[in-house]
Amino acid sequence: MAPEAAPLFPSLLLLLLSLLPQADTRSFVVDREHDRFLLDGVPFRYVSGSLHYFRVPRVLWADRLYKMRMSGLNAVQFYVPWNYHEPEPGVYNFNGSRDLIAFLNEASVADLLVILRPGPYICAEWEMGGLPSWLLRKPNIHLRTSDPADNMTRIFTLLRKYEPRGPLVNSEYYTGWLDYWGQNHSTRSVLAVTKGLENMLNLGASVNMYMFHGGTNFGYWNGADEKGRFLPITTSYDYDAPISEAGDPTPKLFALRNVISKFQEVPLGPLPPPSPKMTLGPLTLYLDGELLAFLDFLCPEGPIHSVLPLSFEAVRQDHGFMLYRTYLTHTIFEPTPLWVPNNGVHDRAYVMVDGVFQGVLERNMKHQLFLVGEMGARLDILLENMGRLSFGSNSSDFKGLLQPPVLGQVMLTQWMMFPLKVDNLVKWWFPLHLLKSTKPQTPSGPTFYSTTFPIAGPLGDTFLYLPGWTKGQVWINGFNLGRYWTKQGPQETLYVPRPLLLPRGAINKITLLELENVPPEPQIQFLDWPILNSTVHRTYIYSLSAEAQSASEPMQLSGH
Repeated sequence: MAPEAAPLFPSLLLLLLSLLPQADTRSFVVDREHDRFLLDGVPFRYVSGSLHYFRVPRVLWADRLYKMRMSGLNAVQFYVPWNYHEPEPGVYNFNGSRDLIAFLNEASVADLLVILRPGPYICAEWEMGGLPSWLLRKPNIHLRTSDPADNMTRIFTLLRKYEPRGPLVNSEYYTGWLDYWGQNHSTRSVLAVTKGLENMLNLGASVNMYMFHGGTNFGYWNGADEKGRFLPITTSYDYDAPISEAGDPTPKLFALRNVISKFQEVPLGPLPPPSPKMTLGPLTLYLDGELLAFLDFLCPEGPIHSVLPLSFEAVRQDHGFMLYRTYLTHTIFEPTPLWVPNNGVHDRAYVMVDGVFQGVLERNMKHQLFLVGEMGARLDILLENMGRLSFGSNSSDFKGLLQPPVLGQVMLTQWMMFPLKVDNLVKWWFPLHLLKSTKPQTPSGPTFYSTTFPIAGPLGDTFLYLPGWTKGQVWINGFNLGRYWTKQGPQETLYVPRPLLLPRGAINKITLLELENVPPEPQIQFLDWPILNSTVHRTYIYSLSAEAQSASEPMQLSGH
């Protein structure tokens, strides 16, 4: 999938039983004369659901696919994200959780056909829409600019000019919607979803439900939208889908199953019950130290020097964090604004003077801080990449300090850049770091906290709750669960799949990188239910029935 040789895939490709020995005796035909599909010569339509293997731990693939089949679906639709499989040009990864063939085999075992959408661009609210960030190492690159058309009526009119007949297909029938940090938690009513599905099935259409199981944006993989301002997407991709983020059947699933059963055979037998859930805590976390104290481990190769700050892409830092450092060239006696021209903070900057946290600069939201400091004082700016834009034409979303910061009217130069390997620190060095501070310290600014804990009872899925914490990243047993932003909401818990936890007799470890402020009592809890809707904003309930959408429901489709 290298950019210069990327094949032109159709937007929808149905691979039917391609993994089975008798596949060469099968046939799949688009019967345009009669507006239908033919499978092995017999009229056929699919009722499918979207599931993204890259948002579900591999050990849970079979469980999720089985539940989809038992819901009455006969196909699963999914994307293949280019950036997930080619992290560097010419370097491919199809191992472990990226084993595409293994996922196809699991779909076959579950008796599901596969609708494959291989990209190279996918959107999917995924980091950079599936395009690899190394494309941005060419600073003048223009992405997704070959087709400027955006008028759907004109596009479909053009389609029918060349293809006047053919089966009716809705490849993205929304069962819910995504969430943005700081905005509402989105839901879509059971009645609206089932009514729309039944209407389409009555018309003989084939339908794919997006999403049928949403999953989780683990690590740094969430994307972002630009809707008047930069809107990063939450770690949870629950989507109010028929199968919850934790893999549990919901009332929406059973209602959809009843609709599907009116049109095609549904497998006999009950759906598996919800997975066992576990509670634990509260647990107290202990201070490991401020991020700046670990620079030698976070960036063992040392800093990159430049007169002007360089972007993440320029120094080959794809995700996560980078520290920018310079020194004040003169004393600042009075509070003086620090600002970055042209909204040049991408995406969130944590500012420290001589190690003391000063506050945050944020893309589109907070444009200046007031600083004082003596000549020679160290200015550190930790930049967080909150996820690249996943939708839009020419969305070249470079990260880092895209313009030189200005203090008052003086442009700051002579920068050192430290690309930080935070995941390596947590996974390889912190397990050896056993000494803890017992003092009731509550530092502010980017700081590591951790604790260890056994699990005495049976293991279960659980949800990490971080009351009073502000914003940061969290790891369990070295696995990057993703971002938390308790202060912002709406998501206040992180899904912890049972396979990430170690059973009785073993010790589990949790590590937090808190970026701003630690609560007076640095505690966490594991709950047996998720909190996805804690927000001061009104919850939008989207009604996307086949007939119309209420004008009172402010829906903006980003596309997938």
